[in-house]
Amino acid sequence: MASFNPESGYDRTKEVKEFDESKLGVKGLVDAGVTTIPRIFHYPASDVTTVLHDNATFPSLAIPTVDLSLPRHRAVALASAAAREWGIFHVTNHGVPVDVVPAAVSAVQAFNELPAEAKAAYYSRELENSVTFSSNYDLHNSTAASWRDSLRMLMAPTPPDAAKIPEVCRRELLEWEKHALGVARTAMGLLSEGLGLEAGRLEGLSGLEQRAMVGHYYPYCPQPELTMGISGHTDSGFLTMLVANRIDGLLVRKPAEAEVGGGEWFKVETVPGAIVINISDALQMVSNDEYKSVEHKVVANPRREPRVSIAIFFSPNQSDDTTYFGPLPELVSEEKPARYRNFTMSEFMNTFFHSKLGTRSLQDHFRL
Repeated sequence: MASFNPESGYDRTKEVKEFDESKLGVKGLVDAGVTTIPRIFHYPASDVTTVLHDNATFPSLAIPTVDLSLPRHRAVALASAAAREWGIFHVTNHGVPVDVVPAAVSAVQAFNELPAEAKAAYYSRELENSVTFSSNYDLHNSTAASWRDSLRMLMAPTPPDAAKIPEVCRRELLEWEKHALGVARTAMGLLSEGLGLEAGRLEGLSGLEQRAMVGHYYPYCPQPELTMGISGHTDSGFLTMLVANRIDGLLVRKPAEAEVGGGEWFKVETVPGAIVINISDALQMVSNDEYKSVEHKVVANPRREPRVSIAIFFSPNQSDDTTYFGPLPELVSEEKPARYRNFTMSEFMNTFFHSKLGTRSLQDHFRL
């Protein structure tokens, strides 16, 4: 990370420290009326996406939708094809009551719009804390900060003390997490069968055991051409589940090997009532590259209305240093040998936290 530049007088380390210690987050800068964003948020011009991909180039290309009310074999086929071709898909007719997700998203917005002193009580970078609020978890390691704030809650394997979750969003987020687990189990079963395995094979790897919920708040950015909401990256675990309000901004890159649109960025259109599921690094590795971990990013928000999203990250217990993961034996053959070495989740996550967000270093680190 760049620090002091004597020619420009810019001391990034100092400015990052001052921003972090203010505990105001990006929302605090917006509330203060900034019209130019601080330099710590400036991305290299080549990294900033200011014009969304023109979907007219590929009129039939949109991330797939899996209707969970379809016959089982059809839902399996759709989910597994989407995981192979895109690494991401919408699910509809998932059985979650219609008011649960909007209530949870509104509650995250309500927290972020509390007075600064109320939010400051939760501001922390101690990852072992069950509930934390901060701006950019990698603030001190990144080369450029992103224009977002986040409320993070560790929901499992040890549930948080409910009293530590901000009251303004406590009931809504706990209710959403309860329903989300059911949807994740359904998706994991479909994906397992799509690999030719028993429905419970992937979940049996404890792929849903650890769950972290992160509510992201992307406020208005006065100079969206200079920064990002979050830079391009893949997620680390098995699955990520995402819901959001109606403000767009999520982009995904179709895997390079895809026959049509490979390597291109596409805007993820909002589908009312749908839930987004994306494949993460550990599941790609366990599937021996059958399924693809999707690269995604969020553009800085140019609208006066905030973009609000909630991601739930599902993975095996990240502190486990005794259980080994790797390509499933059923998916390894002479024609397709194992593409990754075995690893523990403890080693896996230690590699993740020492990697720069935006790289595929997890896959590269363990690839044979």
